[in-house]
Amino acid sequence: MSKSKICIIGLGYVGLPLAHAFSNKYNVVGFDIYQSRIDELNSAYDRTLELNENQIREALNNNIKFTSNTDDIKDSNIYIVTVPTPIDKNKRPNLTPLLKASETIGKVLSRDDIVIYESTVYPGATEEECVPVLEKYSSLKFNADFFCGYSPERINPGDKEHTVTKILKVTAGSTLETGKKVDELYSSIITAGTHLAPTIKVAEAAKVIENSQRDINIAFVNELAIIFNKLNINTNDVLEAAGTKWNFLNFKPGLVGGHCIGVDPYYLTHKAQQVGYNPEIILAGRRLNDNMGIYVANQVIKLLIKKGHRVDKSKILVLGITFKENCPDIRNSRVIDVIEELQEFGCCVDVYDPWADEVEVKSEYNIKLKKELNYSEYAGVILAVAHEEFKSMKLQGFDKNVVYDIKNILKESDGNL
Repeated sequence: MSKSKICIIGLGYVGLPLAHAFSNKYNVVGFDIYQSRIDELNSAYDRTLELNENQIREALNNNIKFTSNTDDIKDSNIYIVTVPTPIDKNKRPNLTPLLKASETIGKVLSRDDIVIYESTVYPGATEEECVPVLEKYSSLKFNADFFCGYSPERINPGDKEHTVTKILKVTAGSTLETGKKVDELYSSIITAGTHLAPTIKVAEAAKVIENSQRDINIAFVNELAIIFNKLNINTNDVLEAAGTKWNFLNFKPGLVGGHCIGVDPYYLTHKAQQVGYNPEIILAGRRLNDNMGIYVANQVIKLLIKKGHRVDKSKILVLGITFKENCPDIRNSRVIDVIEELQEFGCCVDVYDPWADEVEVKSEYNIKLKKELNYSEYAGVILAVAHEEFKSMKLQGFDKNVVYDIKNILKESDGNL
């Protein structure tokens, strides 16, 4: 694999760190359809904050090229697809980015090339959905003229400890020989090691159940939080006590969003329903987690009423709009559910988030971020995301107002999950 020229399709939270890692040993071309993204990277700026300026400049000076021109990827022999796999408004898989990427590759695919998919999909999607597109646009035959692999991404956005090379990687190929080649390729950069799965479907299934499992466990503790709230018991105290047992699973309640945990289970349930089985536990967990934003908003409204506030026109400050702490990623953030429910009650909601990009937030959620804070003007404050900047905040003078701490990081608040 030493003579491989690798093309990474999609330069977001997954593709860019992967391209950087491969560029230490291979010639790499990073492709993205958005010229604005390419321009930013060529000027050594990464809006996802996964790579710093020095890392990008070093890669640019070595073995990497960023482009939106398909002519620049024609001489690659390994293509790795890292595009998003979202869901539509009806919570069904939206494979459009994946199929468009496959079309792009198909138009430049050559004999003996390998196409590896990293995007999360349901079992069977690579060979049933992507391969026919590759064959159509390349006029080549699968497993005769070209081959496929699957190595699901395990990037944790914003995590500077568990970076791409430090996370064990699952690999798979469309033939036994291809699987070995894919595994060898990733083994050359992944210091944590690799696990070669017997088939692409096994690797696809392994990825989709990772996040489904987390989703179900979080749904369980979210339900516990609702129960303990009715019993006037502090959920965090209960979890801390239960956590003293060696095999207790340490999950915390909260809003479940992002591009993985809040999305991937729907890929699995979609495929299950296609083959005639209606998943019960997975969908029940999804329903509960999807409704947590509404639950939080209603708890805040009850606390406002108890403290004598008029709900209509009450000013509420929400701290955090990203889907997780210390990360600029706003994709599928469920904080928006809290905001919209409060607005339904007639509240005036402001949002402050030092990590989020104000242009992206305005485009995605039609919210204008606050740049300065004056707590005294708000009837309530909701701490929605556990950014480091929020952990040291002193919400003083709030005796008559509501402080609701979703992430349970403040020593004193009116309520939390």
